[in-house]
Amino acid sequence: MKTTTALATALATLTALPAMAADCPIKVGVLHSLSGTMAISETTLKDTMLMLIDQQNAKGGLLGCQLEAVVVDPASDWPLFAEKARELLTVQNVDVIFGNWTSVSRKSVLPVIEELNGLLFYPVQYEGEESSKNVFYTGAAPNQQAIPATDYFLEELGIEKFALLGTDYVYPRTTNNILEAYLQSKGIADTDIFVNYTPFGHSDWSKIVADVVALGADGKKVGVISTINGDANIGFYKELSAAGISADDIPVVAFSVGEEELSGLDTSNLVGHLAAWNYFQSAETPANAEWTAAWQNRMGEDRVTNDPMEAHYIGFNMWVNAVTAADSAEVDAVRTAMYGQEFPNLTGGTAVMLPNHHLAKPVLIGEITAEGQFDIISQTTEVPGDAWTDFLPESAKLVSDWKDLGCGMYNTETKSCVQTLSNY
Repeated sequence: MKTTTALATALATLTALPAMAADCPIKVGVLHSLSGTMAISETTLKDTMLMLIDQQNAKGGLLGCQLEAVVVDPASDWPLFAEKARELLTVQNVDVIFGNWTSVSRKSVLPVIEELNGLLFYPVQYEGEESSKNVFYTGAAPNQQAIPATDYFLEELGIEKFALLGTDYVYPRTTNNILEAYLQSKGIADTDIFVNYTPFGHSDWSKIVADVVALGADGKKVGVISTINGDANIGFYKELSAAGISADDIPVVAFSVGEEELSGLDTSNLVGHLAAWNYFQSAETPANAEWTAAWQNRMGEDRVTNDPMEAHYIGFNMWVNAVTAADSAEVDAVRTAMYGQEFPNLTGGTAVMLPNHHLAKPVLIGEITAEGQFDIISQTTEVPGDAWTDFLPESAKLVSDWKDLGCGMYNTETKSCVQTLSNY
């Protein structure tokens, strides 16, 4: 009898313990370039993930487990991103990956995570025209950044001619294809749109800047929409300054220049140029004050925050809540639990995860200040991210709905799931 009673007591005690994950620790892959041309932007995102993981572990971890960061360096080498993603999933056995900056690196990783059923949280603005059940896109789609910024140029600044300057890879090219179609729909002539692409790390901007200046020789107001990525921005803005071009002369709105990139520049001659994001450090909310203080306490008072950091902040916390709701870190269970997840953003609203794996987020436009920050001059309410643009004919008839339709490319005309698309 004593043995039976002891066994029953032991079983009852075990039943009363909190649920434990199948395997501890829960591993979080961090896939960001720590060297090469994109290190200027991505190293900070690695540091952000380490802070978020440490904060969660200080709260007791997740499902009774501590989280373990597994950091790799794909070194701004796009094929290496695929190799490192495979290593994270098959050697390190991570439960989730947070990473990538450029779309070319994400495109490199995509076949790997789909083959191995991994889960990637991608935190940077991108060109859209993609929908994978294995990716949650926590950065901006074009309708949450590029289109509103173009509207601001047209409606608020009266821009009549557009220079679309980008780094030569998929994000700038696809974004500019969308913007060209959008501008044409607004009555802007082809001859009033100048498009130019340069390699990663490009440094000689003199001719390109001269071409932009020449665009306004007829007296029409010129604006630059910049999808220049990485450290090439340093040379571009320096050339603008050397040419004596102010924001009053030719305003620039950038989609890949935030606080981190400005921290390496002399911003005294960049005052008034613009950026479009979903977050700026200068947002005056209690949540942002707390977040910025935690970051600077950890990294130093001179370290800035930026939009992709907030995207990781939102994505990570949504993932934590989805794992908790699913009582599992298993990919399929987490994916199902992600739909409808809400989490307060840092600018005063609430981010919502949609069935198309995009967030509803506000759109902010900021002016560069002499202190290297942004003065927020425009802010919308939450805009639902759209995987497929309305301004390209093939895409306009597509919707993404992984929750109810189980399809990332559902054709609303044929009522069928499309398997391939030329630009996907």
